[in-house]
Amino acid sequence: MHGPLGDIVVLDLSRALAGPHAAQMLGDLGARVIKVEHPDGGDESRGWGPPFTGPSGDISTYFLAANRNKQSIAVDLKAPEGKDLIERLVRRSDVLIENFRTGVLDRLGFTVDRLHELNPRLVILSITGFGHDGPEGGRPGYDQIAQGEAGLMSLTGPGPGEPYRVGASIADLLAGIHGAYGVAAALYERERTGRGTVVRTSLLAAVTGVHSYHGTAWTVGGQVPRAGGNHHASIAPYGAFRCADGMIQIAVANENQWRKVAALLDLDRPGYATNRERFARRDELIADIEKALAAHDRAHWLERLAELGIPAGAIRSLDEVYAWDQTRSQGLIVEVDHPVLGTIELPGPPLRFDDHPEFRHTAPPQLGADRDAVLEWLGRAEDEAEGGM
Repeated sequence: MHGPLGDIVVLDLSRALAGPHAAQMLGDLGARVIKVEHPDGGDESRGWGPPFTGPSGDISTYFLAANRNKQSIAVDLKAPEGKDLIERLVRRSDVLIENFRTGVLDRLGFTVDRLHELNPRLVILSITGFGHDGPEGGRPGYDQIAQGEAGLMSLTGPGPGEPYRVGASIADLLAGIHGAYGVAAALYERERTGRGTVVRTSLLAAVTGVHSYHGTAWTVGGQVPRAGGNHHASIAPYGAFRCADGMIQIAVANENQWRKVAALLDLDRPGYATNRERFARRDELIADIEKALAAHDRAHWLERLAELGIPAGAIRSLDEVYAWDQTRSQGLIVEVDHPVLGTIELPGPPLRFDDHPEFRHTAPPQLGADRDAVLEWLGRAEDEAEGGM
């Protein structure tokens, strides 16, 4: 076994991003992930770009982002032989992941009851757009639509009149993260009950689930939060500020930190003593801070703020992030051997386990490339099960 989930088998019927991201997270933890794709083109994200790469310019970097540590088999779920193979795989799997529209898997003959008839220990992760039931339960889910419907865009952007989407596909990614941790909990529960269960999440649930203090501002405080640009909704100063040659970020979380910043920038004055006072005068405060910061460049201020122990930082582009020694030191970039691209670097998993320091990641698979290997493993698993009866 390699990794905490080294004895777990995941049957990944999902496509695009939310489900594949959940499956990839489980693969990062050591699970064997078998990705089931349609023979005609596979996962639709294989065609999403630009950018594309490879000798023929047909390998999607989007697909590479969500499918490391998986094996691919091409299966037509509507064909009898395809259904037979899925039934065999379900019997030998611990987890099944799907993000079809509500009812699609049922129409294919794989209802929850049927899946648990085949394998009572199976944990099923179902990810939908807006939930599997309720008045809009069958509605298709796409990331940007969910960001808007779940309120995130109303919190993002330069001001209330200009809602912005978050740059990353955050609804999809959060749904995948929530789904993966739900699977981990269900596997733990299975050790106690002996039975698998259904874990459900959605893009709507994932975004609503991270409203945090924005949510309680309304549910408890009766205030509807609005977009405030690059500044915090409750804390001041906390945000991005211009200096002589660009922008830096400064986060002042308590009054001790503020006193240091005030002394540094000569802003120790009435009206700025407490966070409540500073927030009430936030526009004036931002202008005063930027006037002081204009005297020097970013490097100067970041050095001075670091000396005082004030949280501050640059605003990096992605090429700078991946070149940063700190990023690389944390295992956030992994090297894999791709059969076409050769040795490539991928964004790595956000978790590290001290007991598994030598875990080796595998490249996202080519469509159907692992059919023989999966069938060989499946045959051995079936023989072992027969021998144990």
